[in-house]
Amino acid sequence: MNRVSSTETLGARNAPPARRRDSKARRFIEQVLESADVRLDGKRPWDIRLLDPSVPDRVLSQGTLGLGEAYMDGHWSCERIDELFDRVLRADIARRFTTRAAFWHVLRARLVNLQTPSRAWQVGRTHYDIGNDFYAAMLDARMTYTCGFWQHAATLDEAQEHKLDLVCRKLALQPGMRVLDIGCGWGSFMRFAAERYGVQCVGVTISAEQAALGRQRCAGLPVEFRLADYRTLDEPFDRIVSLGMFEHVGQKNHDAYMQVVRRCLHPWGLALLHTIGRNEEGHGTDPWIHRYIFPNGELPTLAQIGRACERRFVVEDLHSFGADYDRTLMAWHANFTAAWPRFEERLGERFERMWRYYLLCCAGAFRARDIQVWQWVLSMPGRPGVYPRLAG
Repeated sequence: MNRVSSTETLGARNAPPARRRDSKARRFIEQVLESADVRLDGKRPWDIRLLDPSVPDRVLSQGTLGLGEAYMDGHWSCERIDELFDRVLRADIARRFTTRAAFWHVLRARLVNLQTPSRAWQVGRTHYDIGNDFYAAMLDARMTYTCGFWQHAATLDEAQEHKLDLVCRKLALQPGMRVLDIGCGWGSFMRFAAERYGVQCVGVTISAEQAALGRQRCAGLPVEFRLADYRTLDEPFDRIVSLGMFEHVGQKNHDAYMQVVRRCLHPWGLALLHTIGRNEEGHGTDPWIHRYIFPNGELPTLAQIGRACERRFVVEDLHSFGADYDRTLMAWHANFTAAWPRFEERLGERFERMWRYYLLCCAGAFRARDIQVWQWVLSMPGRPGVYPRLAG
């Protein structure tokens, strides 16, 4: 045993520097992953299979950015990325990594307003304008790109209809009301509300592709699409809704956003804010997500939203159902996988790996309750009556 051990030690000392570095990085990663019951080159669905020995060193130097890029490069694989992230996030092993890439990402988010009016259009071009046909294949029939509500649903279509109806009931919509949808997407909410509740809707989006298809899908209804930044709005509405857009606002602009809602909302009106959120103060979004999926995005906390509401609104209701996003993302992933052969030639293998990674790592994050989904119902101070709490 001593002879073998000495030979191995001598071999390690004589190995090239890069190999010794990779070996040391691998041992450290293996030790960290033990607390999450994840193994390198293991055989379980959530284990990581290394296809390139440089991955551990890349993760140590670049953190989650390096991990995601290495997956996109085909340098590691995992049968169930959602289960991998669920385990890793529950074990909270991210706190053991401090990388230069993460440091600069946090510093930049704190010092720079990444969601200025000029920057706001970047996410539209990068994420939402990749093709309406692609999103139609992945999403439900109404093309609702936010968390479904699965309490009484068996399918994605049902979950999204239940969510849209829940929003309409929380807002107490009545025929003839004028409703603003901030970040309206392809108009799924506006179409539903106009058809089922007889309201008139105005929606704003920063995606030209969304606006073009939304106008087609809502033809003949009292629905208007505007390609505009939310900060330009200044007109009265009976109700205001925003589903999955606040994640693009950024904490430096929370006050500006709430000012827009306040100046546009009728004194006796209601506003509903539906957003993904994080459990504690931090950098706001993952560096890999920032670079490849949602440029300039930043997840808010309960405290940040609460502070932005102070002296402006009464919080009538707060509803958390983030666990439902796990099921929604897995349904999107199933649709994406089934439809991928139609898009493979146009988008390419690297995009496929990127998108799969995005959907599944987010599903794992919601499963681990690392991130949440909240619906806030807001009213103006002095609004009469008691807001009826809905059971769902």
